[in-house]
Parts: sequence; structure tokens; C-alpha cells
Amino acid sequence: MPDIKDYEGQVPAWCPGCGNFSILKTLKEALLELQIPPHRITIVSGIGQAGKLPHYIKCNTFNGLHGRTLPVATGIRLANHTMNVIAVAGDGDCYGEGGNHLIHAIRRNINVTLFVHNNQVYGLTKGQASPTTMEGVITKTQPFGSLSEALNPLAMAVALDCSFVARGFAGDRDFLRELMKEAIQHKGFALLDILQPCVTFNKINTYKWYSDRVYHIDDSHDPYDRVEAFKKALEWGDRIPTGIIFRNNRVSYEEKIPVISERPLIHQVFEPEKAKKELAYL
Repeated sequence: MPDIKDYEGQVPAWCPGCGNFSILKTLKEALLELQIPPHRITIVSGIGQAGKLPHYIKCNTFNGLHGRTLPVATGIRLANHTMNVIAVAGDGDCYGEGGNHLIHAIRRNINVTLFVHNNQVYGLTKGQASPTTMEGVITKTQPFGSLSEALNPLAMAVALDCSFVARGFAGDRDFLRELMKEAIQHKGFALLDILQPCVTFNKINTYKWYSDRVYHIDDSHDPYDRVEAFKKALEWGDRIPTGIIFRNNRVSYEEKIPVISERPLIHQVFEPEKAKKELAYL
């Protein structure tokens, strides 16, 4: 049985007070409670402050390119669908450069868990506006305020029929841990957007700003009701819902592939002679 110390990685190099610390600690606790040992987890990341998380936890890791986290995670999952695959990304990484990959990961319903550290800025490259920066917010590279309307990733995910859509808050660790466990255990693609204050570059969306607004979705909400889920995903402002917004029971991508129905691709018998025979016809 794993111990919390089994998940310890390198010493984090994040800014003091960064919401990433809470996410990292909570993820370790979630994995421990699920009793998933480090060698049974692969965490994939791109580039950015959130992308450094795999360095700080002991597990299998792959650091890909900025915005290209999900293609790598998809490939790993298809090669070995018995492996727990977690993708971590920032809001700029995932919703900006990686937006196209996010759309198609949702469409395929690959069994990958995606944790997005959403601090509403580019936290590694000096705080310029990201896709989730609220319209009008002044940054170092938007002196007249962000001119674009903020992307609503959860409403987009519900509209695309994503099989698990949820939001957490780094300042509410107990609730976040439960959401992480639900997302990891979900069969199909799971998006967990995590509101994560950037204490260095985002002076608006602070811990207090979020704490004054976030609330837990109660049992009266039916996450299987897509219309109501879409309405819930549109809430933003004085009240921001956290919890499971939408889920469904779509068949996962891996289940549709006959080649890996009996055993993972990595355990398939390698028969080069058959390949040579096929190539001879070309």
C-alpha cells in the first residue's frame, strides 16, 4: 500500500503563495486515498507553471510541447489503457494553444483525466492575458485592458457533450480532493477546471475574490441534465459554482478499438514476419 511520502518529487520552484501548491498537495492526497501507486500513474504536461507539476510528484511523466499535452496523453492511453493517465495544463496552455486538441479529446472521449490550472493569466511568461482573462482586465501586455471576451471552457465542454465537466477551487482543498477522485475514476474524458490564484501577476482574481464568490453545487442539480448543466456552466460573476456540472455515460474511445479489446497494445505479440508480408504488397 502506498504512503504519502511515496509521491514526493523535486522541491517546487513556484512563487510563494501560488495556488499550484494546493493543487499538488491535494492531488497526492487523492491518489493516496484511491490507493493508486506511483508506478501506475502517468502525468503528462506541456510548458508553463502548471506544466512543472510532474517534476514535483513521483510517477511516470512526460513533458510535451506547449498546448500539446492531450495528444501525448491520448497516445499513452492507447498504448496502455490499463495505465491511469492524467494531463495537467494551464489555462493558456490548454485553452489557447491547445484549444483544438481539447475539442477533439472531448469528441473522442478518450479515458484521460485533465486538470487545468486556471489562473486567468500566463503565469510563467510575465502575466499577459490568457483566454480566460476577464474582458477589460489590464495586464503588462494589455495596457488598455483585455479586448477579448473571456472564454468559458466549461460551457464549451458541455456544448461538446464532454462526459465529465467539473470546477474546483485551489483554496477549497477538501472539496477539490473529492472532485479529483471523481475525475480520476470517471470512465471517459474528464475535465476538471481548477480556479488557481496567481499571487504574482493576477491582482484581481485573488483567494479572497474567489472565496467571496464560489459555492458548492448542491444535490438539487442533476449533472446528467445537459440543458441545466449548460445553464450552470454559464454562471460567473457574483456567484461561481464549483462541483460536478455535467456528466454522461458515453462509451470511451478505447472501448471502440477492437485491436486493444483483449489486451493493451504494449502487450501485443510482435510478429515482424507478418509486417514484412504486408509490406511486400506495397
